[in-house]
Amino acid sequence: MTSPLPPVRVRIFVDFWNFQLSLNSMEAAAGRPSFQLDWNGVAGACCDTVNALIKPVSGVAYEGLHVYSSYTDGKAADMKHKNWVETWLDARPGVVATCVKRSQKKSPPKCPACHAEATNCVACGGDMRGMEEKGVDTRIVSDMMSLAWNGAYDVAVLVTADRDFIPVAQELQDRGIKVIHGKIGKSGMDLAKHCWVSFDLYAERTKFERKAKK
Repeated sequence: MTSPLPPVRVRIFVDFWNFQLSLNSMEAAAGRPSFQLDWNGVAGACCDTVNALIKPVSGVAYEGLHVYSSYTDGKAADMKHKNWVETWLDARPGVVATCVKRSQKKSPPKCPACHAEATNCVACGGDMRGMEEKGVDTRIVSDMMSLAWNGAYDVAVLVTADRDFIPVAQELQDRGIKVIHGKIGKSGMDLAKHCWVSFDLYAERTKFERKAKK
């Protein structure tokens, strides 16, 4: 007598700001305020969709939700966000959340006419180089690869619109691991082409939208 097949193990990898800002953009286009996320519903929405797309005999097993964010050091709102990621979000069941410090850009903006660099604002003298997110993409790729090599999942749901993840999606699928792209509307079409399949996570938003308190 043969034993039943094990469930398909699912891990979800979310680029926090890409996800949140894409949701906000969709809401703004519809004339609504920014999207209020209920993170307790994200994993369920993704796993329900994976189950419907793959239709495994033994169903799916949720193995974890990995969330990657960033912050600017010393900025009050960002420090509050960092604290929320590390103390609340990371404490959710099955969630591993990290918040990476942003770094200042090395190159200042250039004048579109003469291409001269403008390091400081002519009005206030402030530094115009701005901040950039470094390390988030690398952390996502590293975790996707290392967890795959350790046999920690069968299907990865990748929630981002960033085409920089095309190589890791291709590499994992060459090794027999399905990468499913969770896109928001029409964003991330280049990445979607290189994944096993993609689905519109925005269409499932009622499962992870925080309801206003009455």
